[in-house]
Amino acid sequence: MALQIGIIGLPNVGKSTIFNALTKLDVPALNYPFCTIEPNHGSVLIPDDRLAQIAQVSKPKILTGATIEFVDIAGLVKGASKGEGLGNQFLAHIREMDALVHVIRCFEADDVASQEAGINPLRDMEIIDLELILADLQTIAGRMERTTRMLKTGEARYKEELELLAQYQTTLEQGTPLRRTDLPKILDLPLLSAKPVLYLANVNEGHMDLYQGFLEAAQAEGSEVVAVAADFEMELSRLDPEDQQLFLAEAEMDKPALHRLVEASVRLLDLITFFTIKGDETRSWIISRGMLAPQAAGKIHSDMERGFIRAEAINWEMLVSEGSTSACRDKGLVRVEGKDYQIQEGDVIFFRFNV
Repeated sequence: MALQIGIIGLPNVGKSTIFNALTKLDVPALNYPFCTIEPNHGSVLIPDDRLAQIAQVSKPKILTGATIEFVDIAGLVKGASKGEGLGNQFLAHIREMDALVHVIRCFEADDVASQEAGINPLRDMEIIDLELILADLQTIAGRMERTTRMLKTGEARYKEELELLAQYQTTLEQGTPLRRTDLPKILDLPLLSAKPVLYLANVNEGHMDLYQGFLEAAQAEGSEVVAVAADFEMELSRLDPEDQQLFLAEAEMDKPALHRLVEASVRLLDLITFFTIKGDETRSWIISRGMLAPQAAGKIHSDMERGFIRAEAINWEMLVSEGSTSACRDKGLVRVEGKDYQIQEGDVIFFRFNV
């Protein structure tokens, strides 16, 4: 199942504009089309210059970039944890996400209504954090009842779980989201405030003071912030690749700001990229850091994981420098790795397996 990043925020902060611009992102070297999965789901290409460099060596007919899935989630209002507005839908969707992009309004605009009085990024951040905390407290209360009943079995794990749940409860009651703690996770308990978050500040030039204050607060909690002018990015996304480059040059930007959002999302999930060259296709793949070679092969096809024999790995820079896989083999630069090998960032992998 693809990793999913939910785009969340209060109403009228620019979530849908960001989502629509994201799903129109294009990388001229790849010309990879946006794929709509559902009306509010979109697979977005992960820009990676290395893939084009590898293609200069492999000369593929098909060049395929890795993608990551973004989901535009309904806006939240105060009381969502009690079912207000689209609260139940909002919270249910968040439970399915692997990480969150929290869009914060850092701009004034008379023609864009604000859910709350005035524009206050710190208040808006706290509103959503509070709703996630309140929802988690409900979830924890239910789990504590169940775990308490299981204590009669005498199994030590239930006593340990109850102690951990009590730590969760105390932390949340103090107003601290679980993502800001080092508490261990209960894997089958989908707590919303534990999900990793990065912030997207929707800015305009006239109100950078709003952004600066928010940036300092987000950095203090250890969260990454990507500043984006949503309307500018939407306009940019409507241009063809050639006009995009001219537009970026005039704005003194080397790439769309939303590329930085995609890159930050990959960091947030602690993903790495490996590459494959097979037949006419050269392709990039994203996996979790630390994944073993058989499981990485399974991302390509389940038969490859079941029949895994070995992985032959070349660092992408070595491949590009030497100019061919055969040259790398001749110089002993191809590593033969077994089932315990952890895929490394930038590996070009040739999987060997039994059908």
